[in-house]
Amino acid sequence: SVSYKKLWKLLIDRDMRKKDLCAAAGISHASMAKLGKNENVTTDVLVKICTALQCDIGDIMEIVDSSKIEQENESVEAS
Repeated sequence: SVSYKKLWKLLIDRDMRKKDLCAAAGISHASMAKLGKNENVTTDVLVKICTALQCDIGDIMEIVDSSKIEQENESVEAS
């Protein structure tokens, strides 16, 4: 599974909102929604984000054990 937690941290560090990223990268709100759910998006979307943020793909995502993602989602839902 993939985790985009690094992307959300990067946006916070740069004082950007998700809608700001959508506009800067030229990606759809549907793609942003998929990212928010740690779902798969096309490589094209990831390249647009990296280009807009001037970063590498490893700076916005990581491959994680799927059980770790489930635990993170459960802790978010519980709070």
